[in-house]
Amino acid sequence: MEALNNFWSIYSNLVLSLGINALLALSIWLTLSCGMLAMANAAFMGIGAYAASVLTLNYGWSFPPAILAGMAAPAFTAFVIGKPTLRLSGVYLAMATLAFGEVVRIAVLNTESVTGGALGLNGIPQLTEWWHVLLAVVLVMAGLWRLRRSKVGRAFEAIKEDETAAGLMGIDVGGHKMLAFVLGAAIAGLAGTLNAHLTFFIGPNEYGFDRGVEILTMAILGGINSLLGPVAGGVILTVLPELLRSVGDFRLVLNGFILVLIVLFLPKGIWDSLRTARWLGGKGAGA
Repeated sequence: MEALNNFWSIYSNLVLSLGINALLALSIWLTLSCGMLAMANAAFMGIGAYAASVLTLNYGWSFPPAILAGMAAPAFTAFVIGKPTLRLSGVYLAMATLAFGEVVRIAVLNTESVTGGALGLNGIPQLTEWWHVLLAVVLVMAGLWRLRRSKVGRAFEAIKEDETAAGLMGIDVGGHKMLAFVLGAAIAGLAGTLNAHLTFFIGPNEYGFDRGVEILTMAILGGINSLLGPVAGGVILTVLPELLRSVGDFRLVLNGFILVLIVLFLPKGIWDSLRTARWLGGKGAGA
């Protein structure tokens, strides 16, 4: 028991970060599953983090309603900006959502009285417990699993395969895209809220371009053909830098080299359900 307590006291933040990063990867998985390369998830994470942190730090809100506010704020923002931006596709959508992220960063920097500006918010109550993160991951995965097997999930898949054909079949392409965009924003806001109340400090640079690329990398690395793929990608990108800490200054180089090898030899991600099924089938046949 003492060994477990010592481990938790040292690595608790790392363990909880696994769940938070898994939520971020699942948030972008939603938009990718609908064929949208939207890169606003880091900005949505920041909106959720700031909204919830201001409420708990300055207004004394309890954690549950602050979590709801941290999900509602980015979801509403996604609905507002989704009207014009979701008419775009491919690299143009990616550019538009990246530009939105920069707008959010500049807005935070210029509202110092509320957000702390470049100095960020310090002294955020450390309210996030391990079971909050676990419950969030379980509920989100269960909800997305049900969604994927529903009529809405099949519509997402049809839109990803061929948007024009999906529209001709009577699918409301715009409505389904908006739904994926808003739900992804809410999940990113949930991750931001949990992270802010774990680290007790947030700043505008935490939710910029680098974080957006990291979130996308998690999903692509793990694989977007199943829900377990983004979770696996989030775990790998969280743990790998810690495992390579012993190599010192070469850690980032070796980290990048490993990721390149994975992308080259496993282009569909670490967790490809079809490849796993074929592998299990082959093992069964051999047995």
